[in-house]
Amino acid sequence: MSDSPLDSPAHSRAYLLVSPCRNEAEYMRRTLDSVVTQSVPPALWLIVDDGSTDETPAILADYAARHPFIRVVTKPDRGHRAVGPGVIEAFYYGLDQIDAAAFPYLCKLDLDLDLPPRYFEILMQRMEDNPRIGSCSGKPWFRNPAGQWISEKCGDEMSVGMTKFYRRECFNEIGGFVREVMWDAIDCHKARQLGWIVVSWNGDDLRFEHLRPMGSSQKSVFTGRRRHGFGQYYMGSDPAYFVATGVYRMAHPPYVLGGLATIQGYLGAWLRRVPQHGDAGLRDFIRAYQRRALRVGKARAVAEIEAERASRWQGSR
Repeated sequence: MSDSPLDSPAHSRAYLLVSPCRNEAEYMRRTLDSVVTQSVPPALWLIVDDGSTDETPAILADYAARHPFIRVVTKPDRGHRAVGPGVIEAFYYGLDQIDAAAFPYLCKLDLDLDLPPRYFEILMQRMEDNPRIGSCSGKPWFRNPAGQWISEKCGDEMSVGMTKFYRRECFNEIGGFVREVMWDAIDCHKARQLGWIVVSWNGDDLRFEHLRPMGSSQKSVFTGRRRHGFGQYYMGSDPAYFVATGVYRMAHPPYVLGGLATIQGYLGAWLRRVPQHGDAGLRDFIRAYQRRALRVGKARAVAEIEAERASRWQGSR
């Protein structure tokens, strides 16, 4: 099969999905079903099996046999499930095997999601309406044990890591994803620094179910929260801003302790003087934004950045 989707008359909406996965048999059928029934299906869905030992390979083989746009790539087994940099390593293992330049859009997609049927169609429509949107997504929700819907409280100024949809030009300009924890926030800040708009929406047609709640871990949810705190330190978050967000997270399950775990992860990295992200200019940009957000709110701080950097975006086009 050719890597290029440009034989299609609808090539302007040809999008590439790349899904790193390992032992996802519990959830993946719901993701697979929600993608193959999209109103605009992907031109190519590259699924990177990162050493699965459960029924994942058999499930992938079944779907790939029935849907020509699904291609499975097997990555050598590292021996354990990895998050953060391990996921991005698997993402690039797949991406490096194809000509990504053939696709106007690309998306890193997890296999523990249930997407609404017009999800990708609506994202592309909104990007067509505003060419300055470089990355976007819907918003994740999950069900608690009582079956109630709980928002994961993701800000409007970020595209979420489990379904991070990119205009290819923006992805190339930011240099892609860093191979470290907080890759899915660093990319948004870098795009905004360069003049792009990054956004997520919470409408009924874009709200999706996250079957494995964000911040959980193969060890425990508290390990995931501490990892998030470490990642915030790595990308250079302002200490006062991060403590404020940790307090805010105390109102989100697991109550109180989850927020404390994120603060613990940040302070532990600070006390150990762990090296931070190497782009000092980006770290300064992130801290300036966060300090402004503490004074005027995130929405206004982002709007100010977008207005200030509009000429930079226009000048680079």
